[in-house]
Amino acid sequence: MADLCNMLLYFMLVLLLPTLATSQAYLNVSLGSYLIADNNNSTWSSPSGDFAFGLRQMPSGGYLLAIWFNNIPERTIVWAANRDDLAEQGSKVQLFADGRFELDDPSGQQIWNLGVGRPAGVAYGAMLDTGNFVLAGDSSAVLWQTFDEPSDTMLPTQMLNQGVSLVSGFSETNLSSGRFRLSLQPDGNLIFYTRNVPTNDDIYGYWSSNTLGRGFQVMFNQSGYIFLAEKNGTIVDFLSSNGASTGQYYQRAVLDYDGVFRHYVYPKSGNSTGGRPPAWSVSDFLPSNICLLIQQSWGPGACGFNSICSLGIDQKPDCVCPTGYSPVDPNDRMSGCKPDFVAQVCDDQESQDASHFTLVDMPNTDFPGDDYGFFQPDGEDGCRKACLDDCFCALALYRGNNCWKKKFPLSNGRVDVSLVGKSLLKIRTNNVTLATPGSNQNKWNRMTLIITGSVLFSSLLLLIILSAFMLFASRSKGRGSNTVRPLYSAVTGFNIRSFIFEELQEATDGFKEELGRGACSTVYKGSLKNESGGLIAVKKLNELAKDVEKEFKSEVNTIGRTNHKNLVQLLGYCDEGENKLLVYEYMSNGSVASFLFKNSRPNWYRRVEIAFSTARGLCYLHEECSTQIIHCDIKPQNVLLDESLTAKISDFGLAKILRPDQTGTTTAIRGTRGYVAPEWFRNLPITVKVDVYSFGVLLLELICCRRNVETHATNENEVILVDWACDCYKEGTMHLLVADDGEALDDIKRFEKFVMIAVWCIQESPSLRPNMKRVLQMLEGSVQVPLPPDPESFIN
Repeated sequence: MADLCNMLLYFMLVLLLPTLATSQAYLNVSLGSYLIADNNNSTWSSPSGDFAFGLRQMPSGGYLLAIWFNNIPERTIVWAANRDDLAEQGSKVQLFADGRFELDDPSGQQIWNLGVGRPAGVAYGAMLDTGNFVLAGDSSAVLWQTFDEPSDTMLPTQMLNQGVSLVSGFSETNLSSGRFRLSLQPDGNLIFYTRNVPTNDDIYGYWSSNTLGRGFQVMFNQSGYIFLAEKNGTIVDFLSSNGASTGQYYQRAVLDYDGVFRHYVYPKSGNSTGGRPPAWSVSDFLPSNICLLIQQSWGPGACGFNSICSLGIDQKPDCVCPTGYSPVDPNDRMSGCKPDFVAQVCDDQESQDASHFTLVDMPNTDFPGDDYGFFQPDGEDGCRKACLDDCFCALALYRGNNCWKKKFPLSNGRVDVSLVGKSLLKIRTNNVTLATPGSNQNKWNRMTLIITGSVLFSSLLLLIILSAFMLFASRSKGRGSNTVRPLYSAVTGFNIRSFIFEELQEATDGFKEELGRGACSTVYKGSLKNESGGLIAVKKLNELAKDVEKEFKSEVNTIGRTNHKNLVQLLGYCDEGENKLLVYEYMSNGSVASFLFKNSRPNWYRRVEIAFSTARGLCYLHEECSTQIIHCDIKPQNVLLDESLTAKISDFGLAKILRPDQTGTTTAIRGTRGYVAPEWFRNLPITVKVDVYSFGVLLLELICCRRNVETHATNENEVILVDWACDCYKEGTMHLLVADDGEALDDIKRFEKFVMIAVWCIQESPSLRPNMKRVLQMLEGSVQVPLPPDPESFIN
C-alpha cells in the first residue's frame, strides 16, 4: 500500500511534465536560419518571451552561445554550449538545411556542434517557454534538446537521467567549467564531486544520496519540487522540498560555482517582499555545510589552497586568508591564498632559525589530510617547538595531546565551533606583508589579535578566580573537594559548570521537591543558594537504569553544542561515580503535556505560538546547529514552558548527533509509542525526518487540544488522533476535530492549514515529509501549503 501511494504521488508530481517538449506553443526556427555574434543582439525567443537563445557577449569580450531568462533585468543564463571556448565577434550559429547545427568562427572553423552526429530528419528548431531549445522532425518528435545536455542549471519540467551531469561555473563572473560536478551515476547514486581544473577529472565525492541501485532520474516539476525517483516511479528523496508555482515564480536549480546546489525563485509579479525590486532568492539548498564535508586527501578543498572556509548566508562558504596570507586573485574569493612572507628554507641556515618565525593560534580551525608527521608531545608547547624547529612544517594541528604536522600548501581549511583543538600556523616574524585595509586578510588579522588577546586575558582571569575559589573552599569547608572540575571533554569551549554531588544535594534540599519522573530519571526543583539564588531543575539519572552512562553522555554532549531560545539551557552536570546529574534552567510552567491536558483548554493563539516555538527549536537542531542533531523523542512531555510560556525543547538523552558526512544513522528503536516514525520498525536509516514525524503528531495534539490516544473517546474512529485527523482531511470535515473549540473555529482557515501540514509530517515515507525548515515556513505562511497525499493509517 505504501508503494502504491508513493507511485500515485509520483504520477501526480510528474503529471505536469510534458511528454513531448513540442506540445506547447513555439516559434519555428526554419532550416537555414542563423544568428551572428555582433552588436545587433538578435535572438530566437520563446513564444512568451520568457527565454531567449542567442550569442551573448560576456564581460571578457567573447561570445557565449546560450539560453537566458529574457523578461527580467538580470538576463540570467541557464544553458551554455561553448562555455570553455568563447566565440569572437562575427561568429555564426546556424541550423543548416541538412540538419547540422553548429557554431563557427568568422573563418568557418567549427567551435561547437551537437557532438554525437547530427540527428536525421530535422525539420525545424524551436525555443520553448520551458527554457528548452529543441530540434524537431516533421512529426514534431524531438530529435535533440538542450534539456538533455545541461551545463550547470536545471529548469522546471527538466529531467536529469543516469550518466548526465551538471558542472558548476568557475566563478561568479566566469561561466567556464568549474571545480564541482553533480552526477546521477549509472548505479543510481546522485553524487557531488570536487574536480580538477582544467583536466576535469573527479577528486572527491563530498555528498551522496546513498541510493545505490535505486536512483533513476532527477526531476524538477512545475510545482517547484526537485526529487530523485526510481525507475518504477517511487520517490527516493527530495533535493528541494520547497515547492513554488511556475505561474507565480521563475525558477532554476543551479550547481553554483561554490559547490552548493541551490533552488532559486524569482517573483513574476514585479515586486518582492517589502516593495523592494524583485530578485533571485534561495528556496532550498544542498549540502547543509560544504566546508565540513570536503575532507579530500589532496586538492584545494572548498575555498582553495591555504584558505579557510566557514559557513555564510544561504550556505555560501566564506573564504578568508589567515594571518600572513593574501588572496591569489582578489576578485575571486575561492582562488586560494598565498604567503606574504619568505617561507622557511631547509638549506638556508638563517631560515632554519626558529627565532625568525612564530606560530599564530587559530582555534576551532582544521586542515584535514596531508599530514606528513604525527606524534604525541608533552603538551601543546611540545607541538609548537616541533613545528618551529622543523623547516618543512607550515602548520601544526594540536588536539587532545596529539600533534599533526603539515606542509605547504595547506588543503581543506575550515573553521567551525564543532571542531575541537587548534591550528598553529607558522609565519615569519620580520617581514609579513599585511593585506590592504578592508580585505579578508586584514579582517582575519584583526580577528586573530582579538581572539588571541581575549583568550589570554580570559585564561588569566579564570586562573585567578579558580585559585581564589579553591583557597576559599578549602578553608571554609572541611569536606571533599569543592573545586570546579574541567568541563566534559566533548563540550570543551561551552560555558557548562561541573558541580559536586553535595552542592546539588543541598540545592534541592535533599532531592525533596519532585518536578517529574521518567523511565531513567527523576527531576527535582532546586536553588543555588550560595550564588545567584536562581531556581534550577536537577535531573538525577537512575543508576539502576540500563545504559544510564550512555544517556548521560549523550545529553551532555548534545545539548552542550546548542544555543537557542527554544531549547532548554544546560547549566551544568555532576559525574561522580554512580551519581550522574544534569542541571537545567528552571521552567516554571512545566511541560506542554500538563499545559494541554491537565487544566482547562488553553488559549488557541497560545497553542499556535507553542507550535511555532517548537518548530523553530527543531529547525535549529536540524539546519542551523554546528552539528546536525536528531532529537529522537519529540512529545508534549519533552517540550517545557518558562514563566512567559515560551516553549523550549528538553530531554536530549536519546538524541543522535550526525557526523558532517552523515545524512542518517542506524540505531535501536528510540522514542515514545505514538510518536515514533514507521522507519524505526523497518530497519531503515534514521534521519531528521523521524523528528518531523513526531512533530506532526505533536502539532495535531496542540491544535486539537487532545491526546494522541484517547481511550475514552465516544466514537471508535476518534481514539487515535492521527487516524481521525487523516480521515477528516480526506473527507473534508476537518472542523469536526475542534467542534467545541470556538477560538479554533473562528480561525478555521489557519486550523485547516495546520492539519494539512501535520498530514505532510506524518507521511509514512520519510522522503515525502518536508524538512523542518519547510514546515516552519508553511506554519508561518511564508510559503503555500500544497495538498498532501492521502495518508494511510498510522498505528505504531
